[in-house]
Amino acid sequence: MRPTPFAAIALLCSLAAAAAKPPEPDLRPLMNFDGSPQEPRWVAVNDGVMGGRSSGGPAVVDGRLEFRGTLSLANNGGFSSVRSVGRDFDLSEASHVVLRVRGDGRRYQLRLATDARYRGMPISYGVEFDTTAGEWTRVRLPLAALRPTVRGDALPGPPLDPARVREIGLLIADRREGPFALVVDWIAAE
Repeated sequence: MRPTPFAAIALLCSLAAAAAKPPEPDLRPLMNFDGSPQEPRWVAVNDGVMGGRSSGGPAVVDGRLEFRGTLSLANNGGFSSVRSVGRDFDLSEASHVVLRVRGDGRRYQLRLATDARYRGMPISYGVEFDTTAGEWTRVRLPLAALRPTVRGDALPGPPLDPARVREIGLLIADRREGPFALVVDWIAAE
């Protein structure tokens, strides 16, 4: 059975997208969004869990992760996030997480989670980064800059254990209502 022209075009597009992934030899790819079995699923966690009205979520489109939605400050809301599910990451040999992103000029956070807990609640480790509207940029974030929080409240510790990362996530909570959009081409460790 011969593939349809549409299937052949889709295959060529996915191969071209995969070929454009982190070319730097000093980077270890973590996610290429290529649909391989090693790629984790992505889920949304928005402020609706606390009564807020923000909306947002992930979609993998043409070999890229799209994180889009609308931020609302109603009902003490003001955040939207996406996180990976179904794959652990050993970053013990890494000093940085590097992302290639196209943003909207807003500030986002990279968030990592391990099995660490505070009073039974999962701890997230986050660091903020800025984007330039409509431009692809390479964001290089030191693991040492990630700070522990629970539900947005800063904690004095424990420090991140990079060998036990269970989730990689993105969050927007810049206190600006309205639409947001972040596209991620790849995520790598350095």
